[in-house]
Amino acid sequence: MRVVSGIQTTGNLHLGNYLGAIKQWVAMQDQGECLFFLADLHALTGNVSPQELANSTIEMAATLIAAGIDDRSTLFNQARVPAHAELCWILNGTARMGWLNRMTQWKDKAGKNREGASVGLFTYPVLQAADVLVYKATHVPVGEDQKQHLELARDIAAKFNTDFGVELFPLPEPFISKAAPRIMSLRDGSAKMSKSDPSDMSRINLSDSDETIAQKFRKAKTDPEPLPDVFDALDARPEAKNLVTIFAALSDRDPQSVVDEFAGKGFGAFKPALADLAVAVLGPVRERLVKLLDDRGAVAAELARGAAKANALAAPTLKAAQQAVGLQV
Repeated sequence: MRVVSGIQTTGNLHLGNYLGAIKQWVAMQDQGECLFFLADLHALTGNVSPQELANSTIEMAATLIAAGIDDRSTLFNQARVPAHAELCWILNGTARMGWLNRMTQWKDKAGKNREGASVGLFTYPVLQAADVLVYKATHVPVGEDQKQHLELARDIAAKFNTDFGVELFPLPEPFISKAAPRIMSLRDGSAKMSKSDPSDMSRINLSDSDETIAQKFRKAKTDPEPLPDVFDALDARPEAKNLVTIFAALSDRDPQSVVDEFAGKGFGAFKPALADLAVAVLGPVRERLVKLLDDRGAVAAELARGAAKANALAAPTLKAAQQAVGLQV
């Protein structure tokens, strides 16, 4: 099994990133060959400050290392492996406008101003396809919001293989962990926790101090009702359900077992317990992160080592794709 996944370098990572992706990545290191990358090329599809992008790349790499990504994996930033962009251009000849027009994330992000959106935003899913196909990935960790993009990658791979009479690209399978929860905003249980939310109180940043974590959970939006004895009863109470989901994910427990423990209790009792748990789990990650960021050059060296390994893995696939379309004579 070869697992490939990336995360865009657009700011501080938060609890949703940790529980929804990073924690799963750490566990996957024992299940197969893993390549994890910082998607700095994808970040160029939006408004970006060059200095912020450079800083975010190092800071996010340090965060992944602090959270447990280690020598069992290949960690690198996308821009240092030119095969991603080169294969993307080749695959642009295979992908179809109609396919990309159906991408719901394109519709959501472009909104009504499609004429003003960047070409990169439109072809973003083709680069995503190249990201995984260049390594002949067998599995790709995806959340619900990315399943459509993986289906597109499979369509592109199948069409390329058929059009050029090759068996170059395997069709990557989704790697969806049932343990990976969908973490919502602390201020709005109907919205996903996001670093783009203007309110910092809506999320727990992995760089937050213990005191800040506790304060954010104290002030998290809830309702006056006590917790029920059945988790499914929280479906109509999104903020309450979100906090129980976070507690369960941080403690590696089933949400029902959390409800069993706190049934009949209000959030005056639940929130302090949740804050203590979050501090216990995230505090060591933050401490390791602070130490890593004291030597950014060492973090950059780790990325360079990962890029060298990734380049070696990607080169044969790119060459085979070039040969298939007639670019190698």
